Amino acid sequence: MIVFRYLSREVLLTLTAVSGVLLLIIVSGRFIKYLAQAAAGQLDAAVLFSIMAYRMPGFLVLILPLGLFLGILLAYGRLYLDSEMTVLSATGMSDRKLLAYTQGPALLVAVLVALLSFWGAPAGVLKTQQLLNQQDALTEFDTLSAGRFQALGSGQRVTYAGALSEDRTELQDVFITERRGQGEEAVLGVLVAESGTQELNADGSRYLVLKNGFRYEGQPGAANFRSISYDTYGVLLPKPEVQTEVSDREAMSTAQLLREDGLDERAELQWRIAIPLLVPIVAFFAVPLSRVNPRQGRFLKLLPAILLYMSYLALLISARGWIESGKLPAEIGLWWVHGLFLLIGLAFNRKALLAPSRVQGGAHAAA
Repeated sequence: MIVFRYLSREVLLTLTAVSGVLLLIIVSGRFIKYLAQAAAGQLDAAVLFSIMAYRMPGFLVLILPLGLFLGILLAYGRLYLDSEMTVLSATGMSDRKLLAYTQGPALLVAVLVALLSFWGAPAGVLKTQQLLNQQDALTEFDTLSAGRFQALGSGQRVTYAGALSEDRTELQDVFITERRGQGEEAVLGVLVAESGTQELNADGSRYLVLKNGFRYEGQPGAANFRSISYDTYGVLLPKPEVQTEVSDREAMSTAQLLREDGLDERAELQWRIAIPLLVPIVAFFAVPLSRVNPRQGRFLKLLPAILLYMSYLALLISARGWIESGKLPAEIGLWWVHGLFLLIGLAFNRKALLAPSRVQGGAHAAA
């Protein structure tokens, strides 16, 4: 048990470090994407951290198996370089026993990944979709910030306000430009006003009422611009599309997927089962791949091992797409991919599995 606890601690510590780095990279990339949407006025900046928190279980579902795989390679590789594996082998630690001990932390990670895959990740996606639906229902006034140009409608409309009241209904020093049409026929309209207020009618339509300003309209590059001075000018604001239904199958609970017969739903269910099953299999063939010669260095087999892991994951993703398109029967599913890589693991470990059992304290195992 002392050896088992030592090996498990080394693997889990390395898993935590590697997973933390991978999670930081992925979260940073996604956060930058959401931050760009907030800067463009498509999201409220106050919900960014909530969205990232809800997406975290989905990130961990894919990060933890890779973290365990790299954790075994790096932890055991260090033990081989420091000759600790040689000492353990001399005291009776066989390669077969090392495989069995490695499955301890692997099964722990597999259970955690299963919980995240079956419950945590779908619940997080559901919460994220609900938040995004709420953001789609916001008007430009709900996301407008004073002193900043905000592009809306794929850049066709740009709004600026020098100051904004706390209830977000009154604006000062307003500038609005809107482009209609494409190419040479495009018409550019510019509105400038000292102030503006938001008014809501009984039918639900919203108007921006501008006061004391000018309107300019014409084609860019031409000299036929029209200029209008006004005391009051009303601009109809686009009515947001409110969507409350979440149709993304990744947000469906596992119980709902079990009741559905569609190809997309069955593929999603197979995927949720496949990721936890991937964990003990990659741990199985990571053990022989971690065996290195002290003269070669601990990173010699790292690149081929990562390529093998990525091939496993890529084949699962491809098979999932084949199920969705009907090219692969759902009954076959993703099981054949696990079987293929389990055979690869058996081939890598054939000497350890076929070797006769040794008595405790027996002869030194071959490196």
